[in-house]
Amino acid sequence: MSEESLPSGIPADGWRHTGVRVVPAGQLDANTPQTPGMNRAAAIDFARVGARKLWAGTVHIHADARTGAHHHGPLESVIYVVRGRARMRWGERLEFTAEAGPGDFIYVPPFVPHQEINASAGEALECVLVRSDSDAVVVNLDIDAADPAETVRWVDPIHS
Repeated sequence: MSEESLPSGIPADGWRHTGVRVVPAGQLDANTPQTPGMNRAAAIDFARVGARKLWAGTVHIHADARTGAHHHGPLESVIYVVRGRARMRWGERLEFTAEAGPGDFIYVPPFVPHQEINASAGEALECVLVRSDSDAVVVNLDIDAADPAETVRWVDPIHS
């Protein structure tokens, strides 16, 4: 890398403490906005590492449990399923549903009311969560869910 490609504002510590950060699994911060039925813990945010454009952490949902309905304001969210089976419901009345398993990614657009459900009666659902801003925006909602919900399959708009 040439000197011309380095940013002009190299910090005084040469990025020793202001560069890459590793947040150990046992040091996540549970002091983040919560939704009934799940436990969120922050790993990366502004307060912890200075992140300005994203928030990342974990979410844990007990076996056979479901969260309350909520949305994350103007933020985009990505959920990566590590263990268990996630059933997502979304829409004004949570009228749509889809499931995801280990290795699957879930995308939640801004302002979409949604609910995470652990589809397993005997195994915890463990996920990694990333949002498009360092603010942990959570707006809990009081929604009467539609019954039954319509299963929606993902259609890739790029590949046929």
